Amino acid sequence: MDVDRAGLAQFLRRRRELLQPEDVGLPRGERRRTGGLRREEVAVLCHMSTDYYTRLEQQRGTQPSEQMLASIAQGLHLSLDERDHLFRLNGRHAPSRGPGSAHISPGLLRILDRLHDTPAEIVTELGQTLRQTPMGVALSGDLTSFTGPARSIGYRWFTQPGARDFYRSEDHPFLTRMWVSHLRQVTTLRGPKSEAAQLVDLLEDNAEFQETWNNHEVGIRPAEVKHFVHPQVGALELNCQTLLDRNQLHSLLVYTASPGSESYEKLQLLSVLGATV
Repeated sequence: MDVDRAGLAQFLRRRRELLQPEDVGLPRGERRRTGGLRREEVAVLCHMSTDYYTRLEQQRGTQPSEQMLASIAQGLHLSLDERDHLFRLNGRHAPSRGPGSAHISPGLLRILDRLHDTPAEIVTELGQTLRQTPMGVALSGDLTSFTGPARSIGYRWFTQPGARDFYRSEDHPFLTRMWVSHLRQVTTLRGPKSEAAQLVDLLEDNAEFQETWNNHEVGIRPAEVKHFVHPQVGALELNCQTLLDRNQLHSLLVYTASPGSESYEKLQLLSVLGATV
């Protein structure tokens, strides 16, 4: 497939002009004379240099890699159809959709961008965190930094001792059963060649995992009220509300505390601590 440099440049420019700063969680500022985003703002959102992005809009530069295209698609809040179009303009096949896809829908991103003062994250069906709010990072650390199988909280639960420190110790037995129950369901649903099945294979030598796996439990649901142990503010009791994107099977998890509660006060403190770290 050939690269359509002119089509790519026009498409990127139009998508940039249609986006407003508030659409992507950026401040508008007082001296903005033109509508849409500036090139340097798009570059930050897409994790690339302004010069590189500018060259794409000017029909110059090297052909973007698939990883770079995925970053552009996410930074510009493209829909799945728009993402696929972007890939084809660059002479590449469109990535898969649904389970295993890391592309977050624009609607889910818009909601997340407006939760700047609330702990929230977008996760896959395997518990892989794709995006967090600043308060989400302050609460649980940067969960998007993990790579490989460790991207899944269920895998870290059995392979990284420190992964359990964030959760109240008396909840550990239930959480162990819950992670395994969910992994069994996803593995059965997605099949023996799925990413879920690969995680099961990687954990086959873990005695605790195997003992729990052999119980064949399914349908164990997470509790709405979560009990966390934060290294700075201590015990937290938070409600977790979930919004599911049925097309991509991503979940937006939003954590809140009852007003006036001790956990509510601790979240306020955490917002200050997170801004100063």
